[in-house]
Amino acid sequence: MILPDVLFVLFASLTLGAGLLVVLSRNTVTAALLVVLSFVGISGLFLLLDATFLAALQILVYAGAVMVLFLFIVMLLDVEKTSHILPKKVSLVLSVSALLVMVIGVTYLLMESPSLPSVDLMPLDMPDAPLGFPAHAKAFGYALFTKYLLPLQTVGFLLLMAMVGVVVLSKSTAKAPEPTSETK
Repeated sequence: MILPDVLFVLFASLTLGAGLLVVLSRNTVTAALLVVLSFVGISGLFLLLDATFLAALQILVYAGAVMVLFLFIVMLLDVEKTSHILPKKVSLVLSVSALLVMVIGVTYLLMESPSLPSVDLMPLDMPDAPLGFPAHAKAFGYALFTKYLLPLQTVGFLLLMAMVGVVVLSKSTAKAPEPTSETK
């Protein structure tokens, strides 16, 4: 079957290319839209793994809700283009050295383990699946609102606080109207 291989290369290239362009983009709105494109590629990879529920969640939650929130924050803060600002030499040296350390570390790990460990996966609708992954939306929702309720509420609270912080920052940067001769 050659079609799944072609689709995998297509979606992986889309994801990696969009991610690279996010890092290289100097316009924040363009970068946010490229992140959405990367999420679409990840969703396609989930579809190839027959994880349709995760693919739908990827589009609805991340590409839909989170990125819309991010775009509102960017537009509310009125971020100017920073294309004329060059990175400082110290940050450039630190970034390149961190990249080299990561590449050397990943290369070392790949050289030390010539083959990836195989995982014996059971069907996902079995209750004792090795990854503990629910196969349907009802099991996922039940786990989300029982076992993972505190992390869910914490993330919601953090998003709310980020939004309040953006509103406060945008209001404090707005200049107050100067008094005119009529009000003096």
